[in-house]
Amino acid sequence: MSKEVMMSIKRTPRFLIAALALIVIVAFTGCEKLSLKKLSANYHFGKANQLFKDNKFSKAIAEYKSTIENNPDLKDAYRLMGESYKSLYVPAKDTPENKEKAAEALKALQKAYELDPNNRDVIYSLGDMYDKLRDFDNAEKLYLRIIDLDPGNMNNYYVIAEFYKRYAGDKDKASLGLKDKVEGMYLRRIETDPENVQGYAYMANYFDQLTTADNKDKFDNALEYHMKRMKIQPDSAEIYYTIGVNRFNKVFQLQNFLSDPEKMACAGEAEKALKKAIEIDPNFPDSYAYMKILYINISAKLYPEKEGRYQEEANRYGDKFQEARKRQLDRMKLEKELKKTG
Repeated sequence: MSKEVMMSIKRTPRFLIAALALIVIVAFTGCEKLSLKKLSANYHFGKANQLFKDNKFSKAIAEYKSTIENNPDLKDAYRLMGESYKSLYVPAKDTPENKEKAAEALKALQKAYELDPNNRDVIYSLGDMYDKLRDFDNAEKLYLRIIDLDPGNMNNYYVIAEFYKRYAGDKDKASLGLKDKVEGMYLRRIETDPENVQGYAYMANYFDQLTTADNKDKFDNALEYHMKRMKIQPDSAEIYYTIGVNRFNKVFQLQNFLSDPEKMACAGEAEKALKKAIEIDPNFPDSYAYMKILYINISAKLYPEKEGRYQEEANRYGDKFQEARKRQLDRMKLEKELKKTG
């Protein structure tokens, strides 16, 4: 040690040296405590996550609480604790215990959102909780925020479309135009990626699943999007099969509202589409099945003079269905065995 340093130390008051030493000790002890608390938080967080995976949500909650006590800045702990409470919550069950679970779930998820307002998982979790509580306005705001943050994720549009569909039957939501909002979400999905057939398929499926009583145009609306799918994938047996089913369902479900010429036109379109599906993929059994029921339930009645021929053809398609179904099951069995050996 140099003479200058030695002289400097000698000139430093003893009480100041002691104070500096105390500061160093306290700082080191504080850092050590902080490190231990974070280690403890990580330990509890790991236990909680495993309990969560094992569906032991009550025990997971206790561990998430210990996690947060040791590290209140651990964002995921709040979200997963909220998810744990949500998993224990039973929608529409009116008991104090159940209401408490709902309140705790909201509290934890709101805290997670406060800490991480741009986290899509947190936003979805909180929106889902509001949805379970039938809080439409708050749920909608959060779901729409997910699209703002991630407009290229096609799945987001489906999530929100399904959300609107769940409330479409509520009388108190009649003024919100939820049917238009559902269709709007599917259209936004299509506009985001117009060359992807999946968007058109979801829109077509939406129309196909509407109740017939209030939506007699649903079959033609669905057909419009099936045809758009076909333009993109003209060699898809599945699309032709779906068109055939759509035309069959229209004439079968609306037979009391259609004239005979309209029924004949629909039956002809169904037959043509199903035969095209069989031509493209003769191993798909469902096309044969629908040919059989089309001939028995529609064609034989529309053309009584040809009933015998249609019955004979229906039986032939029934046999082909059984053959194709057997091949399909044999193939599935072989694939399953190969997976086991592989």
